[in-house]
Amino acid sequence: MKQIYPSYKKDNAAELTRLWVEKMVVGLNLCPFAAPETHRDSVRYAVVDGSSPEEAIRCFLEEVLLIQESPEKEISTTLVIYPAGQEDFDDFLDLLALAEECLEQAGLEGLFQLASFHPQYLFDGVDESDITNWTNRAPFPVLHIIREGQMGRILSSYKSPEEIPEQNMLLMTELGREGLIKRFPLFAEYCL
Repeated sequence: MKQIYPSYKKDNAAELTRLWVEKMVVGLNLCPFAAPETHRDSVRYAVVDGSSPEEAIRCFLEEVLLIQESPEKEISTTLVIYPAGQEDFDDFLDLLALAEECLEQAGLEGLFQLASFHPQYLFDGVDESDITNWTNRAPFPVLHIIREGQMGRILSSYKSPEEIPEQNMLLMTELGREGLIKRFPLFAEYCL
């Protein structure tokens, strides 16, 4: 019998992240823009092999270059996955700040924006146990590279995009711990 959910291992980080996107992000409609790209298979999942901060930013920059040089139909967005070296949320926030600074210094601000996800994601000023933190929790630390032009086109045709975060927080509250584990059983193993 095939196991529906693979075990939580660093060597299957791309598979687990893809499953998280399908079950949580698309399945719960946390990002209403993700489903079309997932169905088109234009989402790239890039796993960083190294664990050093230098390797983390080098791989991020390689992915920025790759998405920049690729047609949107081939790679619409990229999730850079860090299975090692970014376990500490504060260290990950440092990486996020450095990645944003690199985009700015390269003159790519306005072309790309970043979203971030982490197993221990914690919104500023929100209690650690608050279930709403789960809107940005994923199996591994992830820097999500988003094409701003594409996002702008999508947002222009979407009614009330500013309500998405609030709707997601309400959904997390409604689902609660048990609902999240039912939707994505691996949450019980690594985060909840």
